[in-house]
Amino acid sequence: MKLLVTAVTITAALAVSPASAQKTACTSENMAKLVTASNAMPDSPGKFAMMKEMGAANAAMAKGDMRGACKSYMRAQQMSGQKG
Repeated sequence: MKLLVTAVTITAALAVSPASAQKTACTSENMAKLVTASNAMPDSPGKFAMMKEMGAANAAMAKGDMRGACKSYMRAQQMSGQKG
């Protein structure tokens, strides 16, 4: 449930984010793909670290820090092994 709330919050925040933040790979589509991929991953320290980074991205967006949010998202994406 917490993961779903995080995904919805991220998607909503990106829908109203400035265009300059959209130049990076942190789009709502890419974040949704990452959340979907994390659901398929077995529980492991790597998955927990990735979800911690997604939580950090969510917290940064809540503070209006899209640059920090995108950095956390990119780290989470690298942990998952996904390509941008």
